[in-house]
Amino acid sequence: MINNYELQVRCIGLENNDIFPLENTGRGKNISPAFELENLSPAAKTIAITLEDIKHPLFKNFTHWVIWNIPATQNIMRAIPHGKNVVALNNAVQGIAYGWHKYAGPKPPKGKRHKYCFTVYVLDCELTLGANSTKSRFMKHAKNHILQQAAIIGLFE
Repeated sequence: MINNYELQVRCIGLENNDIFPLENTGRGKNISPAFELENLSPAAKTIAITLEDIKHPLFKNFTHWVIWNIPATQNIMRAIPHGKNVVALNNAVQGIAYGWHKYAGPKPPKGKRHKYCFTVYVLDCELTLGANSTKSRFMKHAKNHILQQAAIIGLFE
């Protein structure tokens, strides 16, 4: 159901295919970065974000973070608070991932470079999905509601 508007996503402090800022990693402050979105569909109702380690040696696309029901906006705050529901984002829901109900930034074994992917999804609805849901369950419920998506790759070791 992806539409003709090409979503542009900027992750503040992280250029595509560049090194993660330390504050956004498990070796730094472990806080989520801010995002800026351009060309957001007029039909957008909510936004979801996932962070995955796409080069994990044991688990393909190991999910570090999943959040959905962020109100459709061009600016998403940094340092999203921990918790199942984020009051500051109109009760957006953080599901179960490596960071249980919170952002968990990159922290691979020292000397091992991993590749991480933020994916931003723009949806045409708010999902009625409990906070104890994983990324796969989120995707199952979201798949027919995704209007746009874009990704940003980051590296860290």
